[in-house]
Amino acid sequence: MTSATHSSVQSHVFHRDLKARYPVAVGGEGCWLIDRDGKRYLDASGGAAVSCLGHLHPKVVAAIRDQAGRLEFAHTAFFTNEPAEALADWLVARAPAGIERVYFVSGGSEANEAALKLARQVHVERGEPGRIHAIARHQSYHGNTLGVLALGGNPARRALYEPLLGLPVSHIEPCYAYRHQGEGESEEAYGLRAARALEAEILRLGPETVSVFFAETVVGATAGAVPPARGYFREIRRICDRYGVLLVLDEVMCGMGRTGTLFACEQDGVVPDMITTAKGLGAGHQPIGAVLVKGALAETIEQAGGVFAHGHTYIGHPIACAAALATQRVIEADGLLQRVSVNGEAFREALEARFGQHPHVGDIRGRGYFRAIELVADRDTKAPFRRGLGLAARIKAHAMAEGLVCYPGNGTADGIDGDHVLLAPPFIASDEEMSMIVDRLAVAVDAALADIAV
Repeated sequence: MTSATHSSVQSHVFHRDLKARYPVAVGGEGCWLIDRDGKRYLDASGGAAVSCLGHLHPKVVAAIRDQAGRLEFAHTAFFTNEPAEALADWLVARAPAGIERVYFVSGGSEANEAALKLARQVHVERGEPGRIHAIARHQSYHGNTLGVLALGGNPARRALYEPLLGLPVSHIEPCYAYRHQGEGESEEAYGLRAARALEAEILRLGPETVSVFFAETVVGATAGAVPPARGYFREIRRICDRYGVLLVLDEVMCGMGRTGTLFACEQDGVVPDMITTAKGLGAGHQPIGAVLVKGALAETIEQAGGVFAHGHTYIGHPIACAAALATQRVIEADGLLQRVSVNGEAFREALEARFGQHPHVGDIRGRGYFRAIELVADRDTKAPFRRGLGLAARIKAHAMAEGLVCYPGNGTADGIDGDHVLLAPPFIASDEEMSMIVDRLAVAVDAALADIAV
């Protein structure tokens, strides 16, 4: 390794890619990350939709320092703590009606695991132990632990571990209008049709065997900011209620203001039984996630003995909760939800102006500051690029060379082929920085397409 940006000796870190040569990040400043050579990278995806306040926000850093000087850790089998109580109060006060409890964890995978377990225990305590099946959607992603990897419907992520994924889960088609809406079919009609795939699957399995339905309110990493069709989740809620199935909306990536409202499901007029969140909850300043739970579910556990048969060492961590509370206070005090809602439309317009007529951009979609472009080999047929071309990885590499951090993904069309680029900029990004994101992405996309001689 010759570049000073990369480690000059063999790293002892077990990196995600042991053949990759990663820049060494040494600093952060607002929307920018800085490597050891002083190169600056505009963080247009917040890592993985995490850094909604950019990097090193002074009020969040101060809250972390203050809490570290008061109490760093107290195990939740013995104590509660002030930051956890205050953060739960804050979230419940702003959550959809009926949400009354918050279970804190350390990330999105843990949040979805906890929700999966809670659904199981609730049914058992209600005298329905036969409800063991979960239903999710193709092209979904709910985390990387074995339980929620089984829950997810992305073939590439599942493939290596398939023999270990024994959870009773089935998958229905996603609500993905660009790929599945029929010609001449209205958005509302498509939403109803897509939702009724859930009813058909519940009936196929037997309603008395189905525990829970999981869905990302706006699909994140696997398909790239795919919003639901109008009316889709209202019909999903009706179906779940009819058959006694719990509804969990995964807002790990799309929640906490990313789409312009604190909870993405607010825009769909639906209240799930649980909402899972992480990433933007603490804006990356500390690892934290949460499950927001309807009061009725908590009452079921309380009346049956009171103990949720689950837990981790670091749940409700005081410093993490203090960081998250400071994050949410900044978002509210600075009017950032309104900023994302209004400027998100300007962001969409800028993407459409630059990529709307691009011969290899088939769709531009999303909500707020959660947007994506889908790359296609042919706009007319929507034919995807083959996975072996490595288009997403090429876009990422060219973007990094341009000083842009974005979040390309592959397998977009069917879990194997297809590519998209996900954008999730910090809520604090200036107009100039938002324009820079679009400009630099255009350079990276065209350079990657040139690599594969398109």
